[in-house]
This record gives sequence, C-alpha cells and structure tokens, in this order.
Amino acid sequence: MVDVTVEEIVSCTPEAFLALVMDPRRYAEVDRKVGPIDWVRRDGDVTEFRFRSALPGLGPGPKVVSRMTLTPGERVDVRLPDRAENRLARRVSTFEASFACVPVAGGTRVTRRIAFGFAAPLRWLAEPVLRRKLRADVEAEVRGAKRLLER
Repeated sequence: MVDVTVEEIVSCTPEAFLALVMDPRRYAEVDRKVGPIDWVRRDGDVTEFRFRSALPGLGPGPKVVSRMTLTPGERVDVRLPDRAENRLARRVSTFEASFACVPVAGGTRVTRRIAFGFAAPLRWLAEPVLRRKLRADVEAEVRGAKRLLER
C-alpha cells in the first residue's frame, strides 16, 4: 500500500475548494493523474466520471469510473464504485482518496490523501514506483489547485 497525505493552506473558503474538486474537468487541469474524461454525472452531493487514469511513473491505466461524495463544507471522499467499468481495476488494486477542508486564519487548510494498493505480482512493480513518484505528484497537484483558486 502506498499512502500519501499532503497539507496546504489555500486562500479560499472550504466550499470554493470543494467545488473545484467536485468539477472533474476543471480539477483535471491541476491533477495529472486524471487523463481524458469521457463523461461526468452529478446528482446532488455525488459526482461520477469516467476517465483514463495515469499514475506517476506508471503511465496510462485502464478507464475507470470514480465516485466523489461531498460532505458540504468539510470534505470529498473518492472511491472506485462497484461497476462493470471498474471490474479490472478493483480486481488488481485498491484505491481511496479524500480532500478534507478546515477553515483557518487566512483561508482553508486542505488535507489531500490518496492511497493505492496492488495485488501480487503488480504490487512488486507498481508500489516501488509510486513510493518514489506519488508524493511529488500530489504536492504539485495541491499547489496547482492553490494557484488556480488564488489567482
């Protein structure tokens, strides 16, 4: 399992940051792990979208459907739901991610967490690469979101 957590203070409200996250096409501007997006569907506090994943150091992966669930003003939790499009990814890997936002002086403390696990034999190939590459990628992602929201 590779688990990365990054914190950053962003000069915006929690609602503004979480709105950016819940818009996958816009968030893809700062997240290199989100490849081409085929579709986005939003129903209240849940957004699903299909895209081609691209993990740092590993390149393009299969198309998957991601489900983001918003807890207004607080967080977004991200999972791969049990759907036909995710059958392969769920068979060989685990994934969970979140964005937690807390108001602080000067803006919002954003805590971005992402975790990947892989079944053998992929584990021996993928996890060492992600251990080297994922933290820098997530740090760049969060800095990119900060720049986007603070301009």
